[in-house]
Amino acid sequence: MPERSPMTLFSLTTRAMSAQMVRMNAATSNLANAGSVSSTEEGAYRPIHAVFAVELDKASGLAGVTTSGLVRSDTAPTKRHDPSNPLADANGDVFEAPVDETAEMVEIMDASRQYQNLVQALQTAKQLMLETLRSQ
Repeated sequence: MPERSPMTLFSLTTRAMSAQMVRMNAATSNLANAGSVSSTEEGAYRPIHAVFAVELDKASGLAGVTTSGLVRSDTAPTKRHDPSNPLADANGDVFEAPVDETAEMVEIMDASRQYQNLVQALQTAKQLMLETLRSQ
């Protein structure tokens, strides 16, 4: 495995921004599937969530965040009696995705805020670097 160059503020921030985008995309996918129904419990949509991992760069001593994957929620779908639904089973039941729309909106807003903070950190670092170069 080839050695990577030491992490810089820019690479560290870029990874963190990517992680926030994965988090935001997972939450928007969950919102898009809120209220969806299936004829079986196994077929019902289950919310997904990003899993983060801390990555320590030995060369620079910096710790960063990466996305180590997505996991499906083990929350059971809601069984609802709706015999008029074309997806209803023989008993007239459908299984609705267990998506908490409010929690997903909070997740999107928080991920968006974190992303904006990271953009601001990059802009500040860029400005400081430019001022340092101008003063020399």
